[in-house]
Amino acid sequence: MRIAVTGSSGLIGSRLVPALVEDGHDVLRLVRRTPRTADEHRWDPQHQRIDPALLADVDAVVNLAGTGVGDKRWSEKRKQEILRSRVDATTTVATALAAAAADDPGRPRVLLSASAVGWYGDTGDRVVRENAPAGTDFLAHVCEQWETATAPAEQAGIRVVRLRTGLVLGRGGLLGRLAPLFKLGLGGRLGSGGQYWPWISLTDEVDAIRFLLTAPVSGPVNLTGPAPVTNAEFTRALGTVLRRPTLLPVPGFALRTALGEFAPVGVLAGQRAVPAALETAGFTWTHPDVTSALRAALGRD
Repeated sequence: MRIAVTGSSGLIGSRLVPALVEDGHDVLRLVRRTPRTADEHRWDPQHQRIDPALLADVDAVVNLAGTGVGDKRWSEKRKQEILRSRVDATTTVATALAAAAADDPGRPRVLLSASAVGWYGDTGDRVVRENAPAGTDFLAHVCEQWETATAPAEQAGIRVVRLRTGLVLGRGGLLGRLAPLFKLGLGGRLGSGGQYWPWISLTDEVDAIRFLLTAPVSGPVNLTGPAPVTNAEFTRALGTVLRRPTLLPVPGFALRTALGEFAPVGVLAGQRAVPAALETAGFTWTHPDVTSALRAALGRD
């Protein structure tokens, strides 16, 4: 397949691209800066500009572009950056794919477009599958608009999969922030610890995307491990893998002071999201439990 990838330098994209190449696919990396290698091609999602020829002969687009949600303290400007970066990128590739389909209607195409389990908002201990409604907080609002931006491709008859990814466990990302503290013995549950963290190993995230390129699946798909855990269970598992105590809980008020508006939405809230669509489609996890996922991520296999 000829596959275009956005967000190829991120945690997921940087593992996905070499995996796709190893699978024998021809990969185009869409970048916003001046291209440095033959597989890189420039686009401008902020202004929704892309050379139509770039996607004319692609079979699939994996859209992972978006500004980091927890990288900086939220201000109104930052929140708009988070929203616009996702909506603009998705609108750009969905519209370009729709145009390509109009010019060559006989070519089957697929758009795998990133979203997040934040779609559901804070769901407490209620199990949520892909048919659950959107939440009402800021991240749910972002996810709703993010997913809606795939509409041009869907209306053009292109198979669209909306990847509602959970907490990806790999070197960097969430673990890049938590592991150094835990190694110093400074780890513990965050807030009450009762909020569910729907994790997935980086290996399974990449493998699920590869699987969905050809699996007869469309619509929202929860990219999570089969057994979501509470924050307290997660921190205990991380402490066990690192052989460190987890005796220093961080109270909710301290998180709200340090992280501002992001804390109640991105840290103290949770989703008990389960991967019903992946399970139905027959996907097999390499890391079906959080301990094996953490061991793989931290090189403790």
